[in-house]
Amino acid sequence: MDQVRVSVITIGDELLIGQVIDTNSAWIGQALNKIGVWVHRRLAVGDEWNEIWKALDDESAVSNVILITGGLGPTADDITKPLLCEYFSGKMITDEATLEHITYLFTEVFKRPLPLLESNSRQALVPDVATVLKNEVGTAPNMLFEKDGKIFISMPGVPHEMKAAMNNHVLPLLQQRFQLPYIGHRTLLTAGIGESFLAERIKGFESSLPSNIKLAYLPNYGMVRLRLTAQGDKEKTERELNERFAILKEEVKDVLAVDEDIPFEILVGKLLRQHNKTVSTAESCTGGYIAHLITSIAGSSDYFKGSVVSYSNSIKENVLQVNNETLSTVGAVSEETVKEMISGVLKVMQTDYAMAVSGIMGPGGGSEDKPVGTVWIAVGNTEKIETKRMHFRFDRKRNIELTAVNALYLLYRFVKTNS
Repeated sequence: MDQVRVSVITIGDELLIGQVIDTNSAWIGQALNKIGVWVHRRLAVGDEWNEIWKALDDESAVSNVILITGGLGPTADDITKPLLCEYFSGKMITDEATLEHITYLFTEVFKRPLPLLESNSRQALVPDVATVLKNEVGTAPNMLFEKDGKIFISMPGVPHEMKAAMNNHVLPLLQQRFQLPYIGHRTLLTAGIGESFLAERIKGFESSLPSNIKLAYLPNYGMVRLRLTAQGDKEKTERELNERFAILKEEVKDVLAVDEDIPFEILVGKLLRQHNKTVSTAESCTGGYIAHLITSIAGSSDYFKGSVVSYSNSIKENVLQVNNETLSTVGAVSEETVKEMISGVLKVMQTDYAMAVSGIMGPGGGSEDKPVGTVWIAVGNTEKIETKRMHFRFDRKRNIELTAVNALYLLYRFVKTNS
């Protein structure tokens, strides 16, 4: 086979009602793209026999690879396996290797003292027309079917089990069966300019791109990511991308934040480790979310010492030594307060750099002078402190995320300039 068109079907009522966010499809799309495969279509369906059957018919009509996640559990609402058995005209048999693996998991890994439940052992039942692909990290087997030249692979909906199936079985299979093109990306992040103004600025650059290179605008967190994508011969594609990316960076150099597609919590960590420096945070409105982002990165203990979540004014005063007069005159959400929070946390944590944030995340608590979404951010060291006032207009969760990302960006820029 020379070309591959992939459809992804995710199954589960919980996906349709928003109880569970479908992160599987996004991850699958990214994993496939890395090996030169574009997802043709994505479809979510509920635990409804006729809808799943129709989805298989519809997607196999337009794609030659159909990846399915979900509906393989031991409970009555998990109907994917019996449906696939009927769809491919098979009959259920016990796969002894799967049963042995399930028994091993429950006795040796999970250390369950009780015998296997019937519902657990029933997961070893598979259609006799399926090729079983071992689920190394779970109990529901992955299953491969082929029909009319089309490949169907059913995987569990549990994210870590799906990822194991993709890495261990699906991606190697596609690389073996198909002649895959090379897909290359170059991404940069701009700050301080809106998407429409950015598009107007670089419209000449965009119109000059050859047909094999596409430009995408990806606004997020009040910034805009620009991504160049090309596919074809690897050596030629890489050369063309590098040439065009250099031109793009020059076009946006005054608003260029970073020329890598890496989150700021990783970029900040790399920069601090490079200079052998440390950082701490003093967080009011974000409630420790900035510290959470930093510590989500393995090895962050090398450069992150800790955080003071000074949600109340008493903590600002008693721990961070913010002056009572400052709080009573200009208030907690002010430039003066975040400056004093920086000075305080630097003393408490004994770090080289620090971040401080104070704001009104909403939905209530705003005023005419300080409406909901008003945030003061400070970054600095013992010699210098820089501040920025921002105003976000979203819900509480989104405002917190925007505050955190912008604080990390300001720190990144400060460390680059003052190290």
